[in-house]
Amino acid sequence: MTAHVLHIPDVDLAYDLLGPAPADSAPHRPLLMIGQPMTAAGFATLASYFPDRTVVTYDPRGLGRSVRTDGRTDNSPTVQAGDLHRLITALDAGPVDVFASSGGAVTALALVTAHPGDMATLVAHEPPLLRVLPDAAAAVRARAEIRDIYQAKGMFAGMAAFIAFTSWQGELTDAFFAQPPVDPAMFGMPTEDDGTRDDPLLSERSWAITDYSPDVAALRSAPTRIVIGVGAESAGVLTGRTSVATAALLGGEPVVFPSHHGGFSGPDSGYPGQPEAFAQTLREVLDGGA
Repeated sequence: MTAHVLHIPDVDLAYDLLGPAPADSAPHRPLLMIGQPMTAAGFATLASYFPDRTVVTYDPRGLGRSVRTDGRTDNSPTVQAGDLHRLITALDAGPVDVFASSGGAVTALALVTAHPGDMATLVAHEPPLLRVLPDAAAAVRARAEIRDIYQAKGMFAGMAAFIAFTSWQGELTDAFFAQPPVDPAMFGMPTEDDGTRDDPLLSERSWAITDYSPDVAALRSAPTRIVIGVGAESAGVLTGRTSVATAALLGGEPVVFPSHHGGFSGPDSGYPGQPEAFAQTLREVLDGGA
């Protein structure tokens, strides 16, 4: 692995190159792995299963090593799409393949819209696009309630509420909102206030990502092959439902990947998945088998 920094307007964008150099990766295109709010470190295990490809990982602006100088703290998928366009251009390796997870999948869809020639294949795994849901208004309400709990009680109370939100089966009904506050101890977390109020997942900083509305006409007309992925364990829960709805907007169904929302995560993560099986499915999709 070699670490690099791309100096672009308002951010020093940190990225890593793993495996062979792009010139030695043929016949495989470079594979860019992106997440949000996850940084490059979260893809270490998945990248290890692609030793025959150049794998590129990066830290989104304002996260990890990518220091932003624009004075902002919000995470915008269109702004991050511009960062990725500059990164792909700097690689000078032609259209790349992209595996994009969670908020990174939203950014990748924004990138296809703005720069459709940057990617050959996009695998967008569980994009949390709240606005595509039939119960979008309820999802937005629940998101605001999580923010309020986080602001009032800190990380652990906010994360407990977030887990309850993302693990709820089916549409968000009155029964969901009638639940008592979730005790963080139920998930093995401390109950005291940790004092933070700037978490990108629990604050308003990433609302532009979950509020993003995909440009369906632009996505359908783009030369990029777009595959929506969904975890086998995500059936009926929030990002499983957003994946199915997004795939339907694009005229198809999602490809089912092993495990859960972070199914590519290794044993070093707090919630490991099935990375080897996940990588095998991803390889099959990138090779055109799904």
